[in-house]
Formats: sequence, C-alpha cells, structure tokens
Amino acid sequence: MTLLLVILNIIIMLALIAGLYMMQKKYVSFSKRVFTALGLGIVFGFALQLVYGPTSEVTAQTSDWFSIVGSGYVKFLQMIVMPLVLVSIVAAFTRLKLTSNIGKISGLIIGILVGTTAIAAAIGIVTTKGFNLEAVQIEQGAAETERGAALEENLSGMQAQTIPQQIIELLPANPFLDLTGARPTSTIAVVIFAAFIGIAYLGVKRKKPEEAALFSKIIDMIYAIVMRVVTLILRLTPYGVLAIMTKTIATSDIDAIVKLGKFVIASYVALGAMFAVHLLLLTLVGVNPIMYVKKAFPVLTFAFTSRTSAGALPLNVNTQTRQLGVPEGIANFAGSFGLSIGQNGCAGIYPAMLAVMIAPTVGINPLSPSFIATLIAIVAISSFGVAGVGGGATFAALLVLSALDLPVALAGLLISVEPLIDMGRTALNVSGSMTAGVITSKVTKELDTAVYNDKTISPETAEA
Repeated sequence: MTLLLVILNIIIMLALIAGLYMMQKKYVSFSKRVFTALGLGIVFGFALQLVYGPTSEVTAQTSDWFSIVGSGYVKFLQMIVMPLVLVSIVAAFTRLKLTSNIGKISGLIIGILVGTTAIAAAIGIVTTKGFNLEAVQIEQGAAETERGAALEENLSGMQAQTIPQQIIELLPANPFLDLTGARPTSTIAVVIFAAFIGIAYLGVKRKKPEEAALFSKIIDMIYAIVMRVVTLILRLTPYGVLAIMTKTIATSDIDAIVKLGKFVIASYVALGAMFAVHLLLLTLVGVNPIMYVKKAFPVLTFAFTSRTSAGALPLNVNTQTRQLGVPEGIANFAGSFGLSIGQNGCAGIYPAMLAVMIAPTVGINPLSPSFIATLIAIVAISSFGVAGVGGGATFAALLVLSALDLPVALAGLLISVEPLIDMGRTALNVSGSMTAGVITSKVTKELDTAVYNDKTISPETAEA
C-alpha cells in the first residue's frame, strides 16, 4: 500500500512539473513561473502533511523521490559555481572591466557586507527585547538537550582562531583544491586566484600583446560555454523550487512551529526589518528599490526554499549582471564574498538574537551599553569565514556565544524550527550580497542604470 501511495504522489508531482513546463511553452514570465512553483509546493506539501503526517513512511519515501528534482537542481548549481567565479573574474580583466579599481571595489564590498551585518546584529537585539524573548521560555526536550550536547562537543573540537588566522584561511594555498569547494572559504580563495590570473594577464598584455590576445579569446570562448551552462541550469529553477518547497512543508513539524510561534515571528520581523534596510540603502544611493525587488525575487525565492547561499550564486550573479546592470567583476566579487563574509541573516541577526536570549540565564543584563557594543563588534568580526551552506548560522552562533562566554548548549533550543527560520536567513544573506554589488557599482559609477531601470529586461529575457 505504501508503494502505491508513493507512486501516486510522484504522479501528482510529475503532473505539476508538466504544468510548469506548459507555462514555459506559453511564454509565461520566469518570475510568475517561480512564484507559481512556490505556491504549488506549499499547497502540495501541506496536503502531504495532512494526509500522511510529517514522519510517516509514505512522506519519507515520497520526499526521497522528490529530492531527485530538488536536491538534484541544487547540485547542478553547485557544480557550476567554481567555474563561473573563476572564468567570470578573469574575463572581467581581459575585457578591461576590472583593472585599476580592484582594491577599491573589494574594500567597498567587504565594508558594506560587514557594515550591514553590524546593523543586522543591532536589529536582532532590538527585536529580541521587543518581543521579550528569553531562553528560559523554551522547554528543553530530548531533541534540544541532544542538540546542545552536540554543539558543546563541536565547540571543544574547534580550534579558536584569531582574526589574522581567519584572514589567512581566506587565501588559496592550493587553488586546484579550492576549485573542488573543499573548504568553507574556497569560493573567496578562487576569487583571489582569479584576480592574480587577471593581473598577470594585464602584465603579459603590455609585454606580449599577441599571447595576451590569444589568452583573451580562449577565456571568451570558455566564458560563453560556462554562461550557456548557467542558462540551461537556471531554466530548471521553477521545478527545483516546487520539489524543494513541497518536501520542506511536508516534513516540517507544525506542532513545534506553533509552539515556538513567537520566536519564529520575531525572527521574521527582524529579517524583514533588515531587508527594509537593504532597500533603504539602495534608495540612498539613488536606485529604485521596487525594481530591485521585482528582479531579485526569483533569486531570493530559490535561496528561501533551498537554504543555500552557495547554491544560489549562479542565479545571484546572473541577476546582477543581466538584470540589475552590475558589471561582471563586481557581481562575482559581491556574490562570492557574500558566501563567507558578512552574511546578514546567518552571521548577523541569528547570533545576536541568541546572545540576548541567553545572557539573562547567566546573570548578564543584555541591555547594558557595554554588552550591546561588545556583541555587535563580535558579530561583525566573527562574520568572516561563515560558510554559505547549511550550518553556517550555527557555526556563527558558536563563535559569538563562546566569545561572550555564554553557554553554547542553549543554542540548540530552536532546533525544531531551525529549518523554517533558516529559509528567511538564507534569502537575507543573498539579498545582502546583491545589495553590496549594486551599491558598489553605483558608488564607483559603473552601474548600467539603463539596464537596471529597464522593465522589459526580465529573468525570462535574461536567461534566453
């Protein structure tokens, strides 16, 4: 009987995928298809939850099959991340789009990412106190206790690193290893390696222009192929969003979400407030925030459903360059740095909220100016090196709580609603890196405002 029900669920999923495909054939816009996929995934996921339950064998087997579409799509995106970063940044040098101002661009992007993370921490503090959240309000069941013990064990196994050591970790010792994504900071290491290649190209161009011209043609050829692969993968976005959202909703613990509803709502209020800050910053530099929301929506939707900033990188860069008018070099720097530096959701809001919730349990006044100033500074500094994959927020929280000498075991209190909160955090992380790219382009006067403001340039035309 279980097998028949699983087959029935698969048939329904295939029917929904066929419906999305028909929308594509009828030239329904990319944004509408993604939004439709999100809605269908929520409805289908709730249906599976109500009929079978989140922990039933039918739900487990059905979700496993759905992962072929959802997780498979994420893997395809991860497959192209490193080639995209490497080739795009080198191409920015060969096309003279990233030369003398590389230091200024890097400094601006990192400054924006870290600065917005500090703002995010402040918002997290205000929201936590506004909702009067405290760790003692949460019951510690078996899952929370087990998670807390695991976090303490992880912390004891972590080697504390100073800021200089964290910076050294960003540098590539073996670029071929980093091209495999072996380290949490591999993406930034590849960016640095690509920059060296680009700078070397400029030197060769002055002394041996013929060899440089040949190299430039080879890079252009590889770039065209890589971007075509990106286009092919991005066309699968609605199907990936449908499968991922369905699985997420079907397997979510609704009872735990209702029980901890106050904490979930507070988290999303903080995330929403920080997203408003992104829009305010865009407005202050003179670009239309509404246009940003419209064009960034598919990227943020995917980041929300997939919970992976790294997997969203191809979509992130594609949207910045083809729809928001950000030069290729800046888009790749912003997207890549945003994976490991200054993640507003995972490294900013989340650790700050936890610290304020936990501080009273050890007799610390979380509203004291000294504690607030110390917390914001530690959050900003520790945001270097946070991986753009699942678990990045936990890693950031461990760093902040241990630096403040707070009990890290209590970081496991929200384990039952962690996936739901992580969806919003990931979307905010990606928005932060895109905002950094647009602002940096505007400040350096390299933003193509005609492309940014062109309403006819949609995700659909950008992927063609």
